[in-house]
Amino acid sequence: MSEKKHAVLSASSAHRWLACPPSALACARVKDTASEYAQQGTDAHSLCEYKLLKALGEKAKDPTENLTYFDEEMAGCTNAYAEFVQEQVETAKQKCADPIVLVEQQLDFSEYVPEGFGTGDCVIVGDGTLSVIDFKYGVGIVVEAERNPQMMCYALGALALFDGIYDIDTVSMTIFQPRRENVSTFAIPKEELLTWAKEVLAPTAELAAKGEGEYCAGEHCQFCKVKATCRKRAEYNLELARYDFEPPTNLEDAEIETVLARADELISWAGDVKEFALQAALQGKQWKDWKVVEGRSNRKYTNDDAVAQTVQNAGYDPYEHKVLGITAMTKLLGKGRFEELLGGLTYKPQGKPTLVPITDKRPVMNTAAEDFKED
Repeated sequence: MSEKKHAVLSASSAHRWLACPPSALACARVKDTASEYAQQGTDAHSLCEYKLLKALGEKAKDPTENLTYFDEEMAGCTNAYAEFVQEQVETAKQKCADPIVLVEQQLDFSEYVPEGFGTGDCVIVGDGTLSVIDFKYGVGIVVEAERNPQMMCYALGALALFDGIYDIDTVSMTIFQPRRENVSTFAIPKEELLTWAKEVLAPTAELAAKGEGEYCAGEHCQFCKVKATCRKRAEYNLELARYDFEPPTNLEDAEIETVLARADELISWAGDVKEFALQAALQGKQWKDWKVVEGRSNRKYTNDDAVAQTVQNAGYDPYEHKVLGITAMTKLLGKGRFEELLGGLTYKPQGKPTLVPITDKRPVMNTAAEDFKED
């Protein structure tokens, strides 16, 4: 089996159902809808598998011509992944003459999660260490490996295959996310992972499989299928109403920080509800005080080539002329050639000040107040 068969308690959704056990069955009742982003990820994984197998000297069929979303960016990202895994294999060989390398390996962690299974992009087994590597093509959010439930479930599945055969004492989990320039690795002693599986994962999975436990709202709601209509999430966000939207100067510091902690989720929740209501209306739902109208739009050309030719025939230049952006120029020249030719002609301006939780890993920005502090 593979996780593509949509396990109710999938590893990829473990972050959510571990925090909110009843959401597992609630989401299972909602039909899956294919998205462009999901298909992009599927295409990228197919290419990763092919390139890695080829690099390891195994036979594999090139899937490129059958990929819907293949482009130069995908080619570059999958090349980088194959190179990264090869580096990890070479590192493993320094301790083990012949490490085991498995590509797109089916992993079964049903000892702890009912019908728990998934697919590990790459598993490397060497002396003392088992490594699980997961390729993420998404660009929306940075995914960290540290105590990542999906990765820990995969690691348990890999341990089920090799523990007892090999003397494993450490499990290493790596997320390779090239479009966010993110390579995140987390290592944990085997015994600590097994303790988490027995004391946290297994009992929570048992509740989730039965639809039991408490609903709990939080940032894990982001990928929940019922997030727009979930009453617990509504209650969680509407708690801000107790501040009566007073001017900030009337709020205590602690109250302002409470609002800040919820603001992004509140905005996201409101957007989810609006989108749900719109889609329901488009499917025939009659809301009492709301209706669907046609939004504003701008005129478009029916045929760009015909427009350009017509304008040229009239003696005008129909094209804009500007230097390619850095991303497009890098694609044109390649990273090495780009740095060679233009490395000295680029700079990185200071980013816009952004207020984030104290747990954010970025360094504190120097402000005007800091600059004027006396030593």
